[in-house]
Amino acid sequence: MTDYVVGQRWISDTEPDLGLGHIQHVEPRRVTISFEASGQTRLYATSSAPLTRVRFNVGDRIQSQHGWHMTVDRVEDGEGLLTYFGERDDGSAVALPEAELAHHIHFNQPKERLFAGQIDSDSWFRLRLEALRHQQELARLPVRGLIGGRVDLIPHQLYIADEVSQRRAPRVLLADEVGLGKTIEAGLILHRLLLGERIGRVLVIVPDALLYQWLVEMLRRFNVRFSILDEDRFEAWKEADPEVNPFLEEPHILCGLDFLTQHRGAAAKALAGEWDMLIVDEAHHLQWSPEAASPAYRLVEALAMMTPSLLLLTATPEQLGRAGHFARLRLLDAQRFHDFDAFLEEESGYPETAAVATVLGGNDERLSAQDVALLSARLTDDDIQPLLQRLETGTAEPEDRERLLDLLIDRHGTGRVLFRNTRAAVQGFPARRLMAHALTEDGADTRLAWLVQQLKTLVPERALLICQQAQTAIGLAAALRETVGLHAALFHERMSIVERDRAAAYFADEESGTPLLICSEIGSEGRNFQFAHRLILFDLPENPDLLEQRIGRLDRIGQQHTVHIHVPYLENSREAFWLRWYHEGLDAFEHTCPVGTAVLNTLEEEFGQSLSALAADPDRIDAIIDRTRELRTAQLVLLEQGRDRLLELNSCRPQRARVLCESVAAADDDPGVRHFMERTFDCYGVHFEDHSPGCWIAQPSDHMYITQFPGLPEEGCTLTTSREMALRREDIQFLSWDHPLARGALDLILHSREGNVTVAAIQLASVPAGQVLVESFFRLDCPADLRLNAQRYLPPDLLRVLVDPEGCDCAVDIDADTVSKSAVSVPLHLVRDLIESQYETVRRQVMAAEVLAEEQAPRLREQSVAHMQAELGAEFNRLVALAKVNPSIRSDELQALQDDMADLREALSQSRMQMEAVRVLFTH
Repeated sequence: MTDYVVGQRWISDTEPDLGLGHIQHVEPRRVTISFEASGQTRLYATSSAPLTRVRFNVGDRIQSQHGWHMTVDRVEDGEGLLTYFGERDDGSAVALPEAELAHHIHFNQPKERLFAGQIDSDSWFRLRLEALRHQQELARLPVRGLIGGRVDLIPHQLYIADEVSQRRAPRVLLADEVGLGKTIEAGLILHRLLLGERIGRVLVIVPDALLYQWLVEMLRRFNVRFSILDEDRFEAWKEADPEVNPFLEEPHILCGLDFLTQHRGAAAKALAGEWDMLIVDEAHHLQWSPEAASPAYRLVEALAMMTPSLLLLTATPEQLGRAGHFARLRLLDAQRFHDFDAFLEEESGYPETAAVATVLGGNDERLSAQDVALLSARLTDDDIQPLLQRLETGTAEPEDRERLLDLLIDRHGTGRVLFRNTRAAVQGFPARRLMAHALTEDGADTRLAWLVQQLKTLVPERALLICQQAQTAIGLAAALRETVGLHAALFHERMSIVERDRAAAYFADEESGTPLLICSEIGSEGRNFQFAHRLILFDLPENPDLLEQRIGRLDRIGQQHTVHIHVPYLENSREAFWLRWYHEGLDAFEHTCPVGTAVLNTLEEEFGQSLSALAADPDRIDAIIDRTRELRTAQLVLLEQGRDRLLELNSCRPQRARVLCESVAAADDDPGVRHFMERTFDCYGVHFEDHSPGCWIAQPSDHMYITQFPGLPEEGCTLTTSREMALRREDIQFLSWDHPLARGALDLILHSREGNVTVAAIQLASVPAGQVLVESFFRLDCPADLRLNAQRYLPPDLLRVLVDPEGCDCAVDIDADTVSKSAVSVPLHLVRDLIESQYETVRRQVMAAEVLAEEQAPRLREQSVAHMQAELGAEFNRLVALAKVNPSIRSDELQALQDDMADLREALSQSRMQMEAVRVLFTH
């Protein structure tokens, strides 16, 4: 077994970009290594650690942590620790303990492998070059992290996700109206931050009824796995080891709000969870007033104070009144929103500015002198005055109005911390039509007969049926199968995830699928069945939010047809009352009713009993429905008066949103990811074959080069690069560059040695036979802290150097395509003899390539720093200007950005030229 000693220097074979690591702690079975260059720490099993001991030899040139270099004359080993003796560049003698080696040292593995005779086949070499090029392109792709979600390309969702995820530590309230995709927005933000390694540990708190929905949404849409932590699992952890904190055992935890607040000990353990991001759904349930706060609010407040990033989700920010709205904002930034009265006073000035913004956005409407005066007061930049003059005279161009609107929205209002889109503003939703069916007799047989007859009239259209209980769904499916031979798909909470997927796929299959999917209440959550437009509500929930959730399975952006809602009911029954109350009182079937729950609560408070009990009194039903209409109208008026149009304008900038959609769509159309994965599967021995048009199957095989391919399930998977197909078939995975398979393939190739050295024969008209050319590929290597994402500022292309026998670079004369098309692999049994016969020539050429590459390094480093400063400097200046007029710009946000720029400047300045691959070409 390897002897590990604290202070030794090692490198990771699987993650060489981490830089040089040193051993921090050694246990009998584990070793802890810190990689200072990248700010990471790793824990390995001593029996199988993928590590290589760093030992330099006489003649090597090495660097200390203090920046000076030395040439090694002698190496001594004392109790497992190395000390290097030699001469510094200034001629002085020096001793350098290995603990003081520079952290960013990397090893030129291609050169070492070449002279050791470790040669790869040409197919591996080409795969490595392809992976390197894709990595470089992806590092600079503006929509990286947004392309992999199994979601429709909806402008306002992409806009919010892009805006929020670009912030250093986002703390925002997502408050879009129901049906506009707050969960998707949160998932896009989370996915992008995780992909960029800017966050690691995430806690999601939701109402208990939404636990499964969140689990499925994050996994199926974004490939993010969460672990549900409930009372049973918590107690199991305590019983196994009382000292263990179960909140620290998994990086992504999902738990219910009731469990956290009611279970003894859970809150304290959650507070010790060391989270990077906290997400709270249905945040309006957190009750607060200036006088008191609920236990749930106090818990979330404590978590929010110690967690850098925070996402709050709520459909109606003002549902609990202005105090409730202020309470949400207070969780985001307690310093900014510290006084309720001051908040109300500040808000009173928004409507006037919002009214001018609305006129500006109209393009055709001319601004009044009063409007121009307000703009002059709000926007004091010198270069704005000519625009204002053109507005006043009616000669302003559309781009003038757009620029003024952008500035006004950017600098005023609460848009930095709050995003809210409305159905009216977003549009694109289908119409809804109620189809009520009166039944004259009660009983299961009557309802079943109605259902059979109804299904006959709907053929060939497909229908989604939802009922409250799983047992009802199971009974209906059995009855239909026995009476008319219809095999309906079942979808309920007693089924496994795989079984639910199969049922959804059976329903979605146009050619051989079923025309009916029967869902229970819980089973219908979190699924998108918008390819159907017939909804059968076999019973009615006694909650307006649940009714909207049911209809929302079909009533979604992108639905191409009117959604027909079929409701069977027995006349003069309690269900008949609920039908009337929803339709005549709330108008909840044919239109979204955001105030339904508030109206229901008010009615039950006024009458002192539940609505179901009131339904038993026929004499009062008409009065109840009349009162419902009054309350609905009044509540909608209050909502309309409370709208902040400036906020709504800031929640989706149409032009930017359109560009984002186009960029993601362009990435979808790129065939590169499929071609790359096919080549990778071929090299690693993964079995793949066509499944259907636009889809193929990937499965592990007995001939795989490695024991397990990253991201590939043991049972295999079906893949598609078609977003439309992936949205339609949830059993088929959506393959993009963000998918774990593609990311795992890139990491696997680039963190291994395979493919970085090859030898080929080539025939070139411009080069005589018998010559040797050395083709090398370099990139700037910057092992900075991963959260900085320094790679996006490095050069987009690999540096290619082609050295002839005289040591000159002839890459310009002989381009890469010519070499790739003409090079022919040399049989491996001949390679060693060829290399040995030209050893000195090849060695000189490799050294010349390194010198030529290093000569270009200062220029590339300067370009990288300039690129970073131009991008982040512009954003910093913008935020500084905004902070003067918009107090929602946090001082810590400005400081963090300034710190990032300083860290990046230092890291990019210290980046080193790294040889990634070398190909020796023998001309014939």
